[in-house]
Amino acid sequence: MAKKKLDDDLDLGIEKGAGSKKKLIIVVAAVVVLLLVAGGAGWFLFGGSSEGDQPQEAAAEEPVEESPPIYHSLAPVFVVNLPPGGRAKMLQVGVDVMARKPELIEFLKHNDPMIRNNLLSLFGTQEGDALRSREGKEQLQKAVLEALNGIVEKQAGPGRVEAVYFTSFVMQ
Repeated sequence: MAKKKLDDDLDLGIEKGAGSKKKLIIVVAAVVVLLLVAGGAGWFLFGGSSEGDQPQEAAAEEPVEESPPIYHSLAPVFVVNLPPGGRAKMLQVGVDVMARKPELIEFLKHNDPMIRNNLLSLFGTQEGDALRSREGKEQLQKAVLEALNGIVEKQAGPGRVEAVYFTSFVMQ
């Protein structure tokens, strides 16, 4: 009787009876099954296939080695009169383009008169005060890139111009 009183006082949490052991086994088994199902689903969804079993889309997403950049100067520099009303009256811009295909550089050389005409028109419509800020120059750079790629696309040229750089930028 003293032993029973001691066990009750300590309340060690010892369950008496076979019912609690069955519940414990069922809970553990359910957790193990749940982990196995989750692991299998994760393996299936996140790359459980071998390299030979990958679909064509996954093979197409592998990184492709890029050609080194090729730079081309649109020489001579562009000189335009700016619209009246601003502090600057004239703009002189040196433009270089970057592409990765030699065929595109040849295309740009072959279509130089059209490119120069379109860029002179674009530069001549710019407000000098807007071009004094970095944001204004960056917007002009984007507009030149869009104009060049528009010409390439319209003339069915090979590829796209990746970047435009102003190598000189003078306003007077």
